Amino acid sequence: MKCLLIEDDETVRHFIEKGLHESNHVCDSAADGKQGLLLATSEHYDVLILDRMLPQMDGLTLLDTFRSTNTFTPVLILSAQNKVDDKVKGLRSGADDYLTKPFAFEELLARLELLVQRAATQSSKDIEVTLTAADLSLNLLTRQVTRSSQTIDLQGREFRLLEYMMRNKGRVITRTMLLEKVWDYHFDPQTNVIDVHISRLRQKIDKGFSSPLIETVRGAGYRLHDKLPDVSAQ
Repeated sequence: MKCLLIEDDETVRHFIEKGLHESNHVCDSAADGKQGLLLATSEHYDVLILDRMLPQMDGLTLLDTFRSTNTFTPVLILSAQNKVDDKVKGLRSGADDYLTKPFAFEELLARLELLVQRAATQSSKDIEVTLTAADLSLNLLTRQVTRSSQTIDLQGREFRLLEYMMRNKGRVITRTMLLEKVWDYHFDPQTNVIDVHISRLRQKIDKGFSSPLIETVRGAGYRLHDKLPDVSAQ
């Protein structure tokens, strides 16, 4: 993997560079925020290692600027700031992982390899353009949804909901899964937001068609059917 290390502490920088080179990885480095941002935006890297306290430009400002043009390259913050609030702020600023100093190189390397692996997996998923379930089709590029060649207009949240269900077609999808993956809630807001959107989605993709695709699984959640029933067998 090709890494960019942005770290002003010369001892730490040389320690990480040496470890990565010995592990057969490529590592470019910068000793301040401005130089780091220039490299990050002008070269392709598989992963960035970013210190928070940097001269010329602090790490979080650099990260915010970098994320405005690049949302894909994983970033690991490496910092002596080890309070929970510091970690949360770093992650919410766009970092994918946060490792505190002092650290073991083996752990740093394992985290970097995992971030790169995840990014590669996500990239391969993004290549997929069209999702299908039975006679329902969803184009991720044009955002066009059709069923039996009939165009279906969906609002933003409805599209995201259907996309998630189609990626998990045939499986039971719980309310918790929908809250986390579609609404980005990691708690139950105690509202009927899911029921409302499922109802709207049913009106659009099931109403007027011979076979409904969205099934309510009592006490569990919902399931999007992948196949239409075999009428000839009935």
